[in-house]
Order: sequence, then C-alpha cells, then structure tokens
Amino acid sequence: MSPARTIRKTARGKQSSTAITPWWQTHFDAQYLHEYEPLFDPVRDRKEVARLVDLLAEFPAGSRLLDCPCGQGRHAHLLAEAGFNVDGFDYSADLLKVAAKRGTGRMLRYTRGDMRKLPSKWTGRFSVVVNLFTSFGFFDDPADDRRVLAEFARVLEPGGVLVWHGGSRDGVMARFLTRDWWNTADGTVFGQERSFDPLSGFLEVQSTWRGPSGEGERTHRLRLYTASELAERMREVGLIVEQAFDAWSEKPLGRRNSEMLLIARKD
Repeated sequence: MSPARTIRKTARGKQSSTAITPWWQTHFDAQYLHEYEPLFDPVRDRKEVARLVDLLAEFPAGSRLLDCPCGQGRHAHLLAEAGFNVDGFDYSADLLKVAAKRGTGRMLRYTRGDMRKLPSKWTGRFSVVVNLFTSFGFFDDPADDRRVLAEFARVLEPGGVLVWHGGSRDGVMARFLTRDWWNTADGTVFGQERSFDPLSGFLEVQSTWRGPSGEGERTHRLRLYTASELAERMREVGLIVEQAFDAWSEKPLGRRNSEMLLIARKD
C-alpha cells in the first residue's frame, strides 16, 4: 500500500517527502465505536440482515458469503446465524477483536487485511459479497476504488452477487447537512461539520467531542458516487447492477435518497 505523502522544505531548501498515515488506517477504533454508538442497534442490525436474507433467497443454506469490510461483525454473525458460511474481512484490528467476541466457528471466520488485495486463494470462492454501511471510497486515488470492486468480482463465483450499501451522491447533495450533533449513553456530546468538494467527490467530516472521558477532534473523508457512476465502475470489472433500492427499503432508488443499496451480479 502507498500512503499519501506531503512535501516539505529542508533547511537547505531541498525537498523531501514525509509519509502521512491515511485516515482509514487508524480511524476505526474504540473512538469510532463510541461516536457512532447510536447507530449500532441490535434491532436495526437484525432488520437489515432480514432484508439481506430476502434479497439473497436464491442462494441455499451454506452458501459462502464475504462481508468486506466487516467492521465489528454486526452483520457477519447474524448472516452466519441465518445459514450462510461467512468470512469477515477488515483492516481494523480493533474492530476485528470486537467481532470475534460475538463468536466464531465453522460458519464464521475473520481475517485482517486490505480490501484492495484479498487473499489469492479466494478467487471464485464466494456466492455473495456484501459491502455495507458506507464502507467504500476511502482511498485518495479513485483507481483504488476500482481495484476494490475488481477484487470483489474476482472472489465471486460466476453468477454470484455483490450487495453494496452506502451514500448516494445525488441524495446527499440534495439535502446536504453541514452540521449535526448527538449525545452518547455516557453523556459525551459529538458534533460533526461536513464539507463537499464537487471536483474530487470527497465528503470531508470533522468530528469533535466532549464528555466524561475527555475531548478531541479528528477528520475523515470518503468519495461519494452517484448510482450511475458506481454502476459504470462495476460494469468495468464484470459486475452488472440489476436492482437499486432506497437504502434498506423495497422502494426503488430515487434522486433525493441519501442512501442506496445496489445488487450487482457477476457475468
């Protein structure tokens, strides 16, 4: 992997480069879990997995499924419970530890790594790949996003399905929210300020917090795509979008929907 670099002047006026750790390498930790605590609801998780099971009804019990990135495993363990043979894959060691505490076994395993390069032995292994909860568009180079999609296509069997869930650029821009705030269970106040660069497509989010455990701030960003842009990127790697929904609902995707769920099949 090639981290972003910044150029600085030395004392003699010569240029040298200093590596900068990409935000996604350190962001997904206990602080991330704390910040998004209100969204991590077991009832909501089960509703989302029930919707996935309905969408994937063509695949019999025991079908192999890759949850990538799987984060804390909140979907992976439920999909295994529903009868899929699940591999969870994520870069964050912190989140994988949380996932493992939910349980592992014959039908559920976790692997750490970079989703731009999935294990070579996984070629054609999976009937289903799921990419959920806006877990795409992290990388500075848009070619890396295409590389991720190409990896998803590689590990799918012919006729296999990718379920992609995340932000829809059209809908996010139609109802852009520049500021937001909420409280977590321990009384910590989290605030977010958001900006969008229409040329790069990056949504940048600055989070600040103050509570019993202290205060701080940090920033993350991700590239947003329209449904048509993402469908084109998928087509380039042999994935054909067959359906597009308004988030987890059964309603078709509309221009003002801020989330989308796409179903793409490998040629």
